[in-house]
Amino acid sequence: MLTYSEKKFPKKINSLDAIFDFVEDFIADNQHLRMDSNAINFAVEEIFTNLVKYNTESKRDILIELEIIDSDLVTSLTDFNVSKFDITEVDEVDTTLGVEERKVGGLGLHLVNKFVDKLEYEYKNSNSKITLLKHLEKANV
Repeated sequence: MLTYSEKKFPKKINSLDAIFDFVEDFIADNQHLRMDSNAINFAVEEIFTNLVKYNTESKRDILIELEIIDSDLVTSLTDFNVSKFDITEVDEVDTTLGVEERKVGGLGLHLVNKFVDKLEYEYKNSNSKITLLKHLEKANV
């Protein structure tokens, strides 16, 4: 059983397939825990894609860390040498409005917040770290 794994990925959208493989391999190693791989992959994809699209001043690789702590999956994405942008302070999307009434953007992050139990942001030494926490259950095997 692997309880921690990390890997750096090029800051390019075409890294997503390798990222999905990395996440799926980690999940396969932890089958004793119930994990919603679709929700986890969606959250990682959304955060990674936002880092690629909006933190353009740095072309350094993005570090992704996966760790099982007790009954939680902790996933962190670290973007190096970038400006501060705290995604936890982004205005909540008003999903009660019609599509034509809503401003563009923010829906992906809104969904990430629905799929994970906790979302944290840390900015230190020009590095931006986003951490997602997902509570897991032991599988009835």
